[in-house]
Amino acid sequence: MTRVTAASLLCGLAALSACATKGQVRLLEGELRSLRVETARRDSIRAAALAAIITLEQRIIDSLAAGREALRTLDVRLQGDLTEVQRQLVQVQELTGQSQQRLTQLKAQIDARAEQVEAAGMNLPTRPDSAPRPVPAAPSADQMYQSARNQQTRGALGTARMGYQELLKTYPSHALVPDALFYIGESFGTEAPDSAVTYYAQVVTRYKSSPRASTALFRMGKLEEARRNPAAARTYYERLVREYPTSDDADLARERLKALRP
Repeated sequence: MTRVTAASLLCGLAALSACATKGQVRLLEGELRSLRVETARRDSIRAAALAAIITLEQRIIDSLAAGREALRTLDVRLQGDLTEVQRQLVQVQELTGQSQQRLTQLKAQIDARAEQVEAAGMNLPTRPDSAPRPVPAAPSADQMYQSARNQQTRGALGTARMGYQELLKTYPSHALVPDALFYIGESFGTEAPDSAVTYYAQVVTRYKSSPRASTALFRMGKLEEARRNPAAARTYYERLVREYPTSDDADLARERLKALRP
């Protein structure tokens, strides 16, 4: 029964009070009390349901907040772990680089000694000799460069880089320096594009007349394309076409510029 019904009963009770019998009045009063009890019971049920909904909503909000906090904590922890792993990798690379540098030097010395023995028509001694041994000559720039190229061809990129860097250190003015810089950039490639661009840029800036300069510009453009930076790639290609218009790399750059047109 609704409040409208209750109002109707009250009106009926008031209208009939004058002419109804006492039994009828009591009957109406009983129905009215039952209506009030039923209304109160329904209100109580609705209030309880609303309270349950509010409680559930609060639990969901608390759960979401806890989830966000857990994700934030996990992210911080992962960032810390990643930083530590990167630090350890750098240490390993440094140690490996030192070992590779030493191996490269030893190999170059052995090669130089073998060439000297062969040129003199001598065999290596089979027993100790009391005479002082000559100090082996340092490997030439060509030997160091070729050794590094062989390592790079075999896929030993770290060893190759060390060989090129030793060449740059020992023969900083040699004609093979731009080639060494270029191939160091090649050894980094798309796995470490920032490092690659650093070495390519040295070729372009310091050795503009080298045949490697135009190729270095093209490589920088390709790296920027791989990083989805067409504006930077276009800049490198346009510079290549402008400064080295007759090079084979300029033809490749023109094709890339056509593909990069907006």
